[in-house]
Amino acid sequence: MQTTLAPQYQGTPEGDVAASVLRACVHCGFCLATCPTYQVLGSELDSPRGRIYLMKQVFEGATPTDKTQLHLDRCLTCRNCETTCPSGVQYGKLLDVGRAVVEAAVGRSVSGALTRSALKRGLSSPTLFNTALKLGQTARGLLPGFLRDKVPAADPAGAWPAPRHARKMLVLEGCVQPGLKPGINAATARVLDRLGISLIVANEAGCCGALAHHLNDHDDALAAMRRNIDAWLPHLDAGVEAIVMTASGCGVMVKDYGWQLRDDPAYAEKAARISAATKDISEILLTERAALKALTAHLPAKRIAYHPPCTLQHGQKLTGGAEALLTDAGFELTPVADKHLCCGSAGTYSLLQPEIAGQLKERKLSNLHAGQPELIATANIGCLTHLQSGTSTPVKHWVELLDETLAAP
Repeated sequence: MQTTLAPQYQGTPEGDVAASVLRACVHCGFCLATCPTYQVLGSELDSPRGRIYLMKQVFEGATPTDKTQLHLDRCLTCRNCETTCPSGVQYGKLLDVGRAVVEAAVGRSVSGALTRSALKRGLSSPTLFNTALKLGQTARGLLPGFLRDKVPAADPAGAWPAPRHARKMLVLEGCVQPGLKPGINAATARVLDRLGISLIVANEAGCCGALAHHLNDHDDALAAMRRNIDAWLPHLDAGVEAIVMTASGCGVMVKDYGWQLRDDPAYAEKAARISAATKDISEILLTERAALKALTAHLPAKRIAYHPPCTLQHGQKLTGGAEALLTDAGFELTPVADKHLCCGSAGTYSLLQPEIAGQLKERKLSNLHAGQPELIATANIGCLTHLQSGTSTPVKHWVELLDETLAAP
């Protein structure tokens, strides 16, 4: 698509990204069929093609408005459109720079800015989040239903094996996952321990930066990335094999560190190294598949419905791995329609756009329930908690199910 950047964007990092992405788009419209917000709202401007038009206008000199910002805010950043696109348009990269440019021009209302700041600070700080979570869990029985559904009951982690193997891997603990579902990383540690791999944590690491990044605080996001790089590199130098991600939302962010810090002379090379060492837990376990299968104690088959998060299937382009490992372990996977579509969680999206997120959750749960599963499994803490808030069917991380089969006598 022919694009002529306005003078203020020519030769800038944002302008270079915009020009590259916009010129790849041929406006074929294939992306509309797989865009969740277009399916819900039916508006061209709430589709990838419509948003690309809006961002093209801005980068060519048009003044963005509140309406421009609203349509960009409504995007889930699920990147389903990238999977669909026959031209390889990197829509996510365009949306990152487009949102930043529009917010700089339009700003936010006082209430909107405070809400976003509170979400960023509260969710990215384990101390703040866990304190609020424990208060909510203590009073859970007294809360009205719509709030009680959003506060999960306390979930014990179980034992985390002490490091004892020559093979070691790092894990990112995450922001909200240790409080909401501490059993996920502990289960991962137990599974890897049985395979002769010790899972360790770099205490200096923290939030992956995704929360700040998707809320347009790119400086805070880059600071989080640099902190994590500094925490992880000494471990890689000491022989740690990989950085394991048990939350696919964090995984897609850390795998993008090389791109995000490409222009930082002090961190570009380090960031690329971190991204290359980062693996989703499914990637790690697929390389150990034969050994894992030999250890699995086949229990009576449970029917489960698996939801692949957008950050795994569209962001990281990883499909089929978790399903294959679950099948190896004896689980019966039920058919699920429209597996490619977002559940509506999308980080803070379910909090900032609750109506759209709620419709997507209902649609997703309807498809997951269709096969009458005993359990629902997924690979991201955001999807897990979002789906669990709408169903009485237990929702678990798939690695927890794998851990259960390995623990069986």
